[in-house]
Amino acid sequence: MEDVARAAGVSRALVSLVMRDAPNVSDHRRKAVLEAAATLGYRPNVLARNLASRRTMTLGVMINDLHNPFFAEAVDGITERADEAGYQLLLATGRKSGAGEAGAIETFLRLRVDGLILTGATLPTSEIVAAASQCPTVLLSRTVRSPDIDTVNNDERVGPRLAVQHLASLGHTRIAHIDGGGGAGATQRRAGYERSMRELGLGESIEVIGGDYTEQSGAAGAEALLTSDSPPTAIFAANDLSAAGVLDRAEDLGLNVPGDVSVVGYDNTAIAAMHHISLTTINQPREEMGRTAVELVLERAVDKRTTPVRHVVTPTLVARSTSGPVNNTTRL
Repeated sequence: MEDVARAAGVSRALVSLVMRDAPNVSDHRRKAVLEAAATLGYRPNVLARNLASRRTMTLGVMINDLHNPFFAEAVDGITERADEAGYQLLLATGRKSGAGEAGAIETFLRLRVDGLILTGATLPTSEIVAAASQCPTVLLSRTVRSPDIDTVNNDERVGPRLAVQHLASLGHTRIAHIDGGGGAGATQRRAGYERSMRELGLGESIEVIGGDYTEQSGAAGAEALLTSDSPPTAIFAANDLSAAGVLDRAEDLGLNVPGDVSVVGYDNTAIAAMHHISLTTINQPREEMGRTAVELVLERAVDKRTTPVRHVVTPTLVARSTSGPVNNTTRL
């Protein structure tokens, strides 16, 4: 800073004001300082400044699965809101494992982030609560009942009901579900499917195939369902990636979608809207959920709010080309 002050012909205190973006500096002197800093290659010591203020202006974002576009699109909202608030993001993947998630959180805590946003976390509740006792924490796509943790979720009671009711309105009664295994929201989504089938008097037709929110599991589930002696006329996949796998395998089997089998996904990610896929799906407002997660974590970190917030968004059905009336004359 002394070198910059000497080059700009100003005091060291003035350089400090410019680097902190203080308002009470003339445009002429600000320009002189910034030009001198650029010429000398000077960068402020952010670590030292943050130690003094006891804030790092960073948020740690743990992404359970980098391959799932839902989380990537939620991070778009997180990034946008963090930028507006002047915060930088540190990103880490949990690699779909408890050990990976725990390692990412421990790294964030060592780096003294101002808040944690955990997307799709599968860690035991006790470990998440322990992290929240050290740092403001928000869970996205996971419910935990703790006064120290805020949550942002879509209403998993509504989403599956919309999918099942849509297919039933098209005349489908044999509606199968490929679930998300141990993934975020999978248990609630599966329960919502089963509950909705019973509400419509289709309890005897309930059929669940295990999956894991991937294209591969969707394809494997479709293979098992569509080559069985009594195949379903509709498949509700737990997410869009799984639904894409269903579409791929149905094509391999020579089946027409939706003529032979209707397919509904979940999330309404970018792949669902692609023209050659045109997937009927359940929309979660992913970017909105990401923005809300940042707002909640900053309310705890900056405003010192202590009461928990359970933010729930209502999903909607987006009907596209992969769902249509049941064809009772087709024998799969």
